[in-house]
Amino acid sequence: MSAPTGGNSGTPPVPQQKNEPTRLPPAGRRPAGGPPHMSMGMPAEKAMNFGPSARRLLARLRPYRLQLTGVLALALASVGLSVIGPKVLGHATDIIFSGVIGRQLPPGTTTEAAAEAARAEGNGNFADMLARMDVIPGTGIDFDALGRVLAFAVVLYIGASMLQWAQGWVLNGVVQRTVLTLRADVEEKLNRLPLPYFDKQPRGELLSRVTNDIDNVSQTLQQTLSQLLTSLLTVVGVLGMMFWISPLLAVVALVAVPMSVVVTSLIAKRSQGKFIAQWKHTGELNGQIEEAYTGHELVKVFGRQKEVEAAFHAKNEELFRAGFGAQFVSGLIMPAMFFIGNLSYVAIAVVGGLRVASGSMSLGDVQAFIQYSRQFTQPLTQVASMANLLQSGVASAERVFAVLDADEQSPDPAEPARVADPHGRVEFEHVSFRYDPEKPLIDDLSLVAEPGHTVAIVGPTGAGKTTLVNLVMRFYGLDAGRITLDGVDISTMRRDDLRGRIGMVLQDTWLFGGTIRDNIAYGRPDATEEEILAAARATFVDRFVRSLPDGYDTVIDEEGSNVSAGEKQLITIARAFLAEPSLLILDEATSSVDTRTEVLLQRAMAALRSDRTSFVIAHRLSTIRDADLILMMEQGRIVEQGTHDQLVAAGGAYARLYRAQFSGAVIEDEVPAPAPAGPPGMRAGAGTPVGN
Repeated sequence: MSAPTGGNSGTPPVPQQKNEPTRLPPAGRRPAGGPPHMSMGMPAEKAMNFGPSARRLLARLRPYRLQLTGVLALALASVGLSVIGPKVLGHATDIIFSGVIGRQLPPGTTTEAAAEAARAEGNGNFADMLARMDVIPGTGIDFDALGRVLAFAVVLYIGASMLQWAQGWVLNGVVQRTVLTLRADVEEKLNRLPLPYFDKQPRGELLSRVTNDIDNVSQTLQQTLSQLLTSLLTVVGVLGMMFWISPLLAVVALVAVPMSVVVTSLIAKRSQGKFIAQWKHTGELNGQIEEAYTGHELVKVFGRQKEVEAAFHAKNEELFRAGFGAQFVSGLIMPAMFFIGNLSYVAIAVVGGLRVASGSMSLGDVQAFIQYSRQFTQPLTQVASMANLLQSGVASAERVFAVLDADEQSPDPAEPARVADPHGRVEFEHVSFRYDPEKPLIDDLSLVAEPGHTVAIVGPTGAGKTTLVNLVMRFYGLDAGRITLDGVDISTMRRDDLRGRIGMVLQDTWLFGGTIRDNIAYGRPDATEEEILAAARATFVDRFVRSLPDGYDTVIDEEGSNVSAGEKQLITIARAFLAEPSLLILDEATSSVDTRTEVLLQRAMAALRSDRTSFVIAHRLSTIRDADLILMMEQGRIVEQGTHDQLVAAGGAYARLYRAQFSGAVIEDEVPAPAPAGPPGMRAGAGTPVGN
């Protein structure tokens, strides 16, 4: 595909936001002919509800139901083994306690006799406790039984750990594949979005959505899914064991649940808006940084470093306040949960101790229950501690979904028309278009560009020159009328088919990080080495490439800083020529080359225009004197058309513009320049000292 080969010169600069320090326009952007300024530099963020956003995010896991079923089975097994562990350790405690008590009793007696003796001595609580214990008087700790119990506990915990590792491994694959699909969906969505969407979005903000926000979603899914699943299953399993051991203590422990839910919901509700603001300000700050970095030369030339720094510090301060507020508010959850958990722990210890003393429970059961109470509150605390991560992840997901939900460009026709015999004849038939419905731009425009002709479009800034060629490329849809290419309505063609027949070179060059050869071949990847070299020679790229140490293998960095502006423009022109388009669009394509190179390029273009139509947007009228047709545009209308000589002779708008350009040059040649500010003895208008 040959187009576009340069940046969109019709793209408007990002407008200043309300109550913000002045923002400089990005380097390379021109307001001329582009869409009108938007009222804000960025669309207002509207937070979706947490529930719908979270459900939509989880819905992206549906293709991996089988793996998730395996994760659930592994989690059930792992949690089951972990839940049994405290009960087993409680049995070990009973063995130790029974041995200690049994050693203190006289040998040869029975447990019942020892209990009766204790009751007779007034130790009723000890007698009740002893009656419920499995004690052999005169015998100490049964280390064989204790060893078997502890070995079984070790096996349980090792098994639980291995199952949990397997669960994490499977879930990690699911999460990473889900995020991979999400990134691919966003990339495909960006390719389906119309150009007006990008006109309204600062580049740094959009990049933040498709990089930072997706990474944050990935981290959230990775860190919370496994922990949430394990925590919820642990709560259910532990709750069952607690009711089995002691319903009374289970009820005491459950009192902490509604308190935890209320505290967590109150704090989470306050933090959600702050997390959305945090990621919104992150995107805006990225936009400012990208803008300032892209135009850093312009910033330095005009001495606007302080303004840029002030804008950065202001937005950075907003991000700091939003981030601090979000983290501080959500950070209150953990201390609150620990406080509630400690209250529950104290209540269980007191009630459990009383029940052991009364003989209603064994010491091992109380010890196991205390462990279970910790296991019960720990998952709740973990879930609460993940609230800030969940809030942040869902806020990022909302921003990504906003991109996925954006209105797409109209689909290509199901049965697209094709140009059977391409020549490059372009006809505008009563075309009307406007960016803003309230502001007319192009109304009822009709013109014909014949094959092999060069059509030059001139006019003041904002006249609609770039808009005209953007309509040919179908970057924007028409409000009325139609445009045909070789008799075929372009709206009935596939966009790729249409743009594949057009070579476009803009004033704002675009080169990617790669070799010069790769950049030239970008317009036609299947081109042979001979074809690449032929295009380079025709556009005079070859003459400066041969002087480089690595020739066509010279690697151009992403900013193209290792080649001059004129050389970059030559490469983009070579790229368009290699594509062999039916239609050439040159938007100030020779503005960055020197006068001699421009003359050579015009000769090369003349040879390549055979059976091709060329649209040339130019501000320097000297470059389009030989055009077959010159269109003079003002406020979206063609006010004059004809050849250069015809328009000059007519004495209209074109003639006035022509005289305005060249009369200045004549005045500068005829009138002596003022004396420069320099040392005495310099003659006015001359560069040599007076005398000598």
